[in-house]
Amino acid sequence: MKLLFITLIALVVVTALAAAPQEVAKPLNKDQVMDLVMAGMDSATLAAKVQERGIDFDPTEDYLKSLRSAGAKDVLIKALVAAHPKPLSRRQVLELVVGNVPSQRAAALVAQHGIDFVPDDTYFETLRLAGAEDVLIAAVRRAGGVQPVAPGSTRQNPQDGLKYIWIPPGSFLMGCSPGDSECSDNEKPAHQVAISKGLWVGQTEVTVAAYKRFASQTGKALPSEPAFNSGWAQDNLPIVNVSWDDAQAYCHWAGGRLPTEAEWEYAARGGSTEVRYAPLDDVSWYNSTSDSHPHDVAQKRANAYGLYDTLGNVWEWVSDWYDEKYYAQSPGADPSGPATGDVRGLRGGSWKDGAASQRVSDRGRFAPDKGDVDSGLRCVREAAP
Repeated sequence: MKLLFITLIALVVVTALAAAPQEVAKPLNKDQVMDLVMAGMDSATLAAKVQERGIDFDPTEDYLKSLRSAGAKDVLIKALVAAHPKPLSRRQVLELVVGNVPSQRAAALVAQHGIDFVPDDTYFETLRLAGAEDVLIAAVRRAGGVQPVAPGSTRQNPQDGLKYIWIPPGSFLMGCSPGDSECSDNEKPAHQVAISKGLWVGQTEVTVAAYKRFASQTGKALPSEPAFNSGWAQDNLPIVNVSWDDAQAYCHWAGGRLPTEAEWEYAARGGSTEVRYAPLDDVSWYNSTSDSHPHDVAQKRANAYGLYDTLGNVWEWVSDWYDEKYYAQSPGADPSGPATGDVRGLRGGSWKDGAASQRVSDRGRFAPDKGDVDSGLRCVREAAP
């Protein structure tokens, strides 16, 4: 089996060098082979085609008998038997990726041979770490019978106990919303951004209860308690007074990370190009409605993706260093912010701020080693849907 797979890898590399990824030929099906035999193609020539492209069927004894009756020689029969698809293992699929086989060719092999395992989120993440592209991820998913997750689907993260929403890849206009007269210079220019990978995004801001779970399991101290939540008694309030470093540590523990600024805005907009996705009082706890403190998460209207409190309640840390002029040089796909900086970004406004901060394009910043009573976090998890 190992020798056969090494031979398969060698064939793949030779084929990949001979053709661009988009030119990869499909495996031959049983009707094509039969038609070519009946049309008089030389068996040795057809055997070479079988070796080059593979087959997508099981050459049964009855089928091989029919081929012989049509004129097929032993060289073709042997090639068909040798090319019979055998399911690939978890390790073999990874070896294709690590061996620099183009993802499109690897996807064709997965479709041809099938797989002998059921892939899960962790395996898909491992494939991505190895360098697999979406075309191979999708092929493995189909071969494993794993159904794609519908946009807006909810899944509970067993690590932190919070719900996460699946948001598919897409593109959006980032920055100052059309018709918004309150934009600052740091929200300009508005620019088109593509988010190339789907994300599981925390449905709510991280709660006190979830952060307590993190602290208990890691030995991390809870942040200083605010006056409005003495003894951290109110578990459904968003956690506050967390620094950027603590926020990132929490998200890593939860199996994810802080979102980039672009990912945050893409998710927070919920597909809307407006200043906010619904009337202000319907979506946000801010200084005119908050009664001078944050509120339990998920009490206001969710956006179209099913996310709560993307505006108001507490500011949310993002992974990027902050640069007020970054939008002028931001790449068009998956921007991750400047390479260095002095302060980290915050998004979404808070219970302390006025209406002007409750705009989805508004940008905040703060020293990464400090927290405040109006700043918290929301995590994302990278995984195939």
